[in-house]
Amino acid sequence: MNTPAYDDENIFAKILRGEIPSVKLYEDDDTLAFMDVMPQAPGHLLVIPKQPSRNLLDADPEVLAKTIPVVQKLAKAAKTAFDADGIFVAQFNEPAAGQTVFHLHFHVIPRREGTVLKPHSGGMEDMEVLKENAEKIRAAL
Repeated sequence: MNTPAYDDENIFAKILRGEIPSVKLYEDDDTLAFMDVMPQAPGHLLVIPKQPSRNLLDADPEVLAKTIPVVQKLAKAAKTAFDADGIFVAQFNEPAAGQTVFHLHFHVIPRREGTVLKPHSGGMEDMEVLKENAEKIRAAL
């Protein structure tokens, strides 16, 4: 089965172009990290490569090689910032696997023992809360 072409009108492409606001956490030449607007737990963030790819299946291995160290760096910072017991890293490929935004992205979610994740389809978090959480993570970087 062929994978559909990358759509540069997806929400993350628009965030990269500055057409949609986001609470940015980290940026370098190859990646951008920002807070998830529908967090499943406090500190839920996303890491995306700047280079277009639909998901892991069509991503350039060199892009992955530059993205994964950023995922790791932010996972460590989020774990520290939220005094988490663990970090959940999730990445979905195609609708059958739960992918809803078709730009490669990694969810990084601080986890605490016994605390259930909120659904990702819930309401949007207050922007001030996202900014405060981003500041906590930046301080831990």
